[in-house]
Amino acid sequence: MLSQMSAYPKLESKDVRLIGKRVEHGIESQLLVIQTPFGYRRVGEIHRPGWDGQFAAVLYLHWYESHAHNSNRSQFVEEAKEMAKAGVVCLLMETLWSDLDFFIKRTQSEDMQNSIEEVANIRRAMDLLLSQPNVDAKRFAYVGHDFGGMYGVLAGSLDQRPSHYVVMAATPRFPDWYLYLPKLEGEVREAFIRQMSEIDPIMHVANLFPAPVFFQFGTDDPHVSKECAEEFFAAARQPKEMKWYECGHGLNEESARERIAWMKEKLGLESS
Repeated sequence: MLSQMSAYPKLESKDVRLIGKRVEHGIESQLLVIQTPFGYRRVGEIHRPGWDGQFAAVLYLHWYESHAHNSNRSQFVEEAKEMAKAGVVCLLMETLWSDLDFFIKRTQSEDMQNSIEEVANIRRAMDLLLSQPNVDAKRFAYVGHDFGGMYGVLAGSLDQRPSHYVVMAATPRFPDWYLYLPKLEGEVREAFIRQMSEIDPIMHVANLFPAPVFFQFGTDDPHVSKECAEEFFAAARQPKEMKWYECGHGLNEESARERIAWMKEKLGLESS
């Protein structure tokens, strides 16, 4: 399956349609529709500084929580605007899991193909972000929460353009979550675990090297155990950091402050 993920149809200008843009408080925001190679479209939004200069870049992929109002690209809007004020072009993308009912609609028979498509879509999002005017491709951070973190690790193992990663409340193996529903038993369950093992993030996180990786986890996360988090962190190569926060799977404001501060330092925005 990795061979299918290695090559992907690169984004072309004809695949992107601008819906509208506005400038507010010195930040230019754009709403875009992106045609995927798979017959459906995805929405993205860009927030960029409203002045001329050389800018860093951040690609954000959100979390999945069926009961959360921000289980979509809106999760990182305020953070993206803050980063834009510091001199960063930010892209927030719709994903497979932006549909609140995605998890109960899917089956394990679809998870591998969905994963192949999601990795291609993430790499095409990288194309889009790095094609923006005045973006410094050497200062490019990827931020992913939950599935956003997991698929970001997988995409990054095949595409080393991001210079930094923040992985938030992600589990090291896809079956940790994809086996919640539908229920599988016996050999069918074991066969699924074997199939997905080829693309499990823990098998690929070391390939993010030499990019620094900042892991963020919650102490009261029902979906990511302490053992899983530590195993995931141990599989990554240096340079890496891990921080724990007294919160659940959604993390908290402290984690956001430290994530922003980490990116500003690493991307050379301290004086912004």
